[in-house]
Amino acid sequence: MTNKKDKIIKLDAVVVGAGFSGLYMLYRLREAGFSTRVFEAADGVGGVWHKNRYPGARCDNESIDYNFTFSEELFKEWNWSHKFSEQSEILDYLNYVADKFDLRRDIQLNTRITAAHYDEEINRWNIQTDEGSTLSAKYFISGAGCLSAANIPKFKGLDSFDGEWYHTGNWPKEKVNFKGKRVGVIGTGSTGVQLIPAIAEEVDHLTVFQRTPQYSVPARNHPYDPEYLKQVKDNFSEFKRKRRYSFGGFPNDVEARPSALKDTPEEREKLYEAAWQKGAVSSFFLETYEDLTVNEEANETLAAFIRKKIREIVKDPELAEKLMPTYYYGTKRPIQDTNYYETYNRENVSLVDVKAKPIVEITPKGIRTTDGEYELDIIVFATGYDAMTGSLFKIDIRGKDGITLKEKWEDGEQVKTYLGIATSGFPNMFMITGPESPSVLSNVPTSIEQHVEWISDCIEYLRENEMNIFEAKEEAEEEWSKHCREVAEATLFTKTDSWYLGANVAGKPRRFLIYLGGVGPYREKCSEVAAKGYEGFSLRSSLKKA
Repeated sequence: MTNKKDKIIKLDAVVVGAGFSGLYMLYRLREAGFSTRVFEAADGVGGVWHKNRYPGARCDNESIDYNFTFSEELFKEWNWSHKFSEQSEILDYLNYVADKFDLRRDIQLNTRITAAHYDEEINRWNIQTDEGSTLSAKYFISGAGCLSAANIPKFKGLDSFDGEWYHTGNWPKEKVNFKGKRVGVIGTGSTGVQLIPAIAEEVDHLTVFQRTPQYSVPARNHPYDPEYLKQVKDNFSEFKRKRRYSFGGFPNDVEARPSALKDTPEEREKLYEAAWQKGAVSSFFLETYEDLTVNEEANETLAAFIRKKIREIVKDPELAEKLMPTYYYGTKRPIQDTNYYETYNRENVSLVDVKAKPIVEITPKGIRTTDGEYELDIIVFATGYDAMTGSLFKIDIRGKDGITLKEKWEDGEQVKTYLGIATSGFPNMFMITGPESPSVLSNVPTSIEQHVEWISDCIEYLRENEMNIFEAKEEAEEEWSKHCREVAEATLFTKTDSWYLGANVAGKPRRFLIYLGGVGPYREKCSEVAAKGYEGFSLRSSLKKA
């Protein structure tokens, strides 16, 4: 593809991002005969798995679930090594996908989409890149994902720090040398919980700056049994069906019990202990009780169980109390670990409660809290992402009448979509796992496949019916957004400050932008909309050919 700045490149579709979403979107549209180009800011495919190279980085969904199912051949020829794959193996998988389906020829790396403006005169998107290219596309599709805009807190004095600092979401390819260093880690979410045990043995001293204690359960990771993998692959069709129509997008065979409150304390303890010994977050959500995220009393039974485990593992009682979470279990990102709590028994690891003693500034020597200065050689920000809307707001997206997406959504205060796929005023723009879809509270590859297939089917439908313009109706998105809020309000999720609500980003409006009605029911809703001629969307032809 030419990069001449004086030439406008015309395409049917431009896709942002070369992770799971962008790779599959490219495959589907190209197979259907649409000229498509993917733009990726990084120097390789893989999306979040290209940048998340920090020590200890792993997927917390089971490997056999965390992959594509659109190709039975692909599914059967790839062999995962462990139940929970490390970052490098997932990246190898995505590179394998790119090579197997010859996708690289339509992916432009090291190129960031900076602006996408809809031209109502010709019904096309005018798109700019950071290296000066101008493109014209009929369809503009975001595959940037919910977790790609790194959140670096704006601490005073960061530029003055004499040592090295890193963000886990943009980790260097070169190995970071922690040996003999004084290291500070800010953040104890899922990333921090993976990173901290992984570097504790290498550093001279590790200081963990914790704002909110976390519930974490053991991963119990292990190599896959080849016989198990063969069994799953031999039952591919049933595996795929169960994954697509389950509540969370996982092919689970075990049904949870109706309520934690209907069992005796002894029965609950036995069930929780079995899940703890088996390991993994999924064991607690899929194999214990259905009411853990909707009933406060039921939730507390599991929360108390995990707090008891923390007291048993952490030898120093005072330190154990600092690690004791109090929010509703599962309403922040559920975490699983390998020796996280055990790490605090090491003599070279200390914990600072920055909720009680906040960070004041970064100094040339380290980090100063209200309690004093901690001298450090390296600072690691494990502070997550500006989730759900961050990746979209990083692009200057303008729809009809020149209205920006940030203006339409009032900087995140009034985010409204229809099905999490489209938003009114922005014709021919699609979002893969966008706000108000199951997205990050599902098995994401399952949700990605569903969205990509729905979007590509829709674009084919528009071509077949000679329609040039596709736009969500305001009344449809109002109704969908209201439904999403009502479903969320019936749970405990909205009662906890979390990155699901944007609470990890200073000044960001608190909005819960994930559909909690379930992957299977959501798929059926989307299918019903399509079967009714894309009910809730405006489909029309223009006088001018797009």
